[in-house]
Amino acid sequence: MGNRGMEELIPLVNKLQDAFSSIGQSCHLDLPQIAVVGGQSAGKSSVLENFVGRDFLPRGSGIVTRRPLILQLIFSKTEYAEFLHCKSKKFTDFDEVRQEIEAETDRVTGTNKGISPVPINLRVYSPHVLNLTLIDLPGITKVPVGDQPPDIEYQIKEMIQQFISRESSLILAVTPANMDLANSDALKLAKEVDPQGLRTIGVITKLDLMDEGTDARDVLENKLLPLRRGYIGVVNRSQKDIEGKKDIRAALAAERKFFLSHPAYRHMADRMGTPHLQKTLNQQLTNHIRESLPALRSKLQSQLLSLEKEVEEYKNFRPDDPTRKTKALLQMVQQFGVDFEKRIEGSGDQVDTLELSGGARINRIFHERFPFELVKMEFDEKDLRREISYAIKNIHGVRTGLFTPDLAFEAIVKKQVVKLKEPCLKCVDLVIQELISTVRQCTSKVTGFLSSYPRLREETERIVTTYIREREGRTKDQILLLIDIEQSYINTNHEDFIGFANAQQRSTQLNKKRAIPNQVIRRGWLTINNISLMKGGSKEYWFVLTAESLSWYKDEEEKEKKYMLPLDNLKIRDVEKGFMSNKHVYAIFNTEQRNVYKDLRQIELACDSQEDVDSWKASFLRAGVYPEKDQVRSYPACNLTLRNSSHRYTCPHAK
Repeated sequence: MGNRGMEELIPLVNKLQDAFSSIGQSCHLDLPQIAVVGGQSAGKSSVLENFVGRDFLPRGSGIVTRRPLILQLIFSKTEYAEFLHCKSKKFTDFDEVRQEIEAETDRVTGTNKGISPVPINLRVYSPHVLNLTLIDLPGITKVPVGDQPPDIEYQIKEMIQQFISRESSLILAVTPANMDLANSDALKLAKEVDPQGLRTIGVITKLDLMDEGTDARDVLENKLLPLRRGYIGVVNRSQKDIEGKKDIRAALAAERKFFLSHPAYRHMADRMGTPHLQKTLNQQLTNHIRESLPALRSKLQSQLLSLEKEVEEYKNFRPDDPTRKTKALLQMVQQFGVDFEKRIEGSGDQVDTLELSGGARINRIFHERFPFELVKMEFDEKDLRREISYAIKNIHGVRTGLFTPDLAFEAIVKKQVVKLKEPCLKCVDLVIQELISTVRQCTSKVTGFLSSYPRLREETERIVTTYIREREGRTKDQILLLIDIEQSYINTNHEDFIGFANAQQRSTQLNKKRAIPNQVIRRGWLTINNISLMKGGSKEYWFVLTAESLSWYKDEEEKEKKYMLPLDNLKIRDVEKGFMSNKHVYAIFNTEQRNVYKDLRQIELACDSQEDVDSWKASFLRAGVYPEKDQVRSYPACNLTLRNSSHRYTCPHAK
């Protein structure tokens, strides 16, 4: 490649940069460029304006550069500027260039001093420049300025790292000479992504503002914090010069005079100053592009082959071909069905490790929520006994009965069985909600086929949801029918029915069954919410619930046990959520008015969500710890026993 070819490298990369920017993407191709980094008031803007020889960058207090500016300097006999977003207009007045940068910045970031990583592309043609591409990035700030967002420092650093972390980027780190080089924000950021200093070029500004008797000779000679590409010193216009509209040409002449006359720098004057910096950057960027060309060409060829293969696939594609449309539609519907089945059956490609979803949530409804809803049914033993008494007397009429009549038994049992309707229907509602939620998750998948077809997605969701709602009605009808069947006929010959003959035997078997294992029912983190303030306030522990006790430990290793609470005579009651608390709380207490833990009559256990509370309550239910309203110790409310003289009848629904 000859010199002419080398001169065309930077303009060629500029064309690629414009092409990718115009279509709104980078095609995952990192083009060689120079990223300009520096703290606020480090002199970045003055360096860039000295290159162009014109004042064209916005200035002011606070963070002025709020979007990356991709500045393409192109040697030309005529002088003008143009923006990629309004390419048809040529700017010859550079005050208008500044105004357009400000307006385009506000268009994306608004006027509230926000920032955005979306770049502005500016191309400057001038006889005073060498071919060069630079990215002017927002100045690094330590604290919010004025009405800046409080996290502005993090946002700016993240944006800068996005550009300078690319191996294809050279880093122009601008640091003022009147600050300690070791504290340079620009060099610190550069070192994070380029620890060997292979891609970093140091620029030292404000050499004329150093204290008398001090200089930056060791820095410029690359002896202090050395960089592979070294340091170059420049002298920019002062703030007074800028406000007084001092000509940049005169400023460059003054800069040249400063280096030639300064005793610490005159021996290196030919390697200092803005013209030398511009020439060095042109050479280094050209060399960097040349070194990057093999990898760049390989990546371009790979992407080209991929695109050609995709183009070939659609070469004979006709949008109005009905067979192709039908095939595509069937594929998408089939994929939706597969996704839905995987979420319900639990055989998905990616397992969610953060929360339950799909079939797992439905499983929990059946095995935890539904039993808990059964136990929550209100049951007053006194009222029931009174109803039994009235039923027996009313059926005997004027006669004095010797045995409990079957009609009285049936009347009471039917009244209890009918209470099952509400929790059963509520269980159906919960399952329906999960099914519809699963449908929406499948249709709104970002990577799914339906994501590209919003109307098809909406229609698919509507059809499937409507079908689920239709099945909801049929399911509820079937459940109500089943409960009516249970009410209509009580099968006393069923093996689950406890009559007088085997009542004692069943009781003995149940007691033996409970006494065998002390199995673990649940483990997990809970917060004890009502430890006294003198003892440290609320505290989180690792809880283990078994069939006989509730224990809590310091951590998940379960080595240091804090306490073990037997489950005898324990019940659960709801506790109102605190005004300033985001936790959901329930309490465990002893029905015999004994202290549960130390001097506490009840311990309040807190969870992050109501769903967690319900799940823990269901686990306690499995361990035999029931809610406060329920007066039955062993069975749900439908477990009814009638006693009279030598006869004993128990509802066949009891388990």
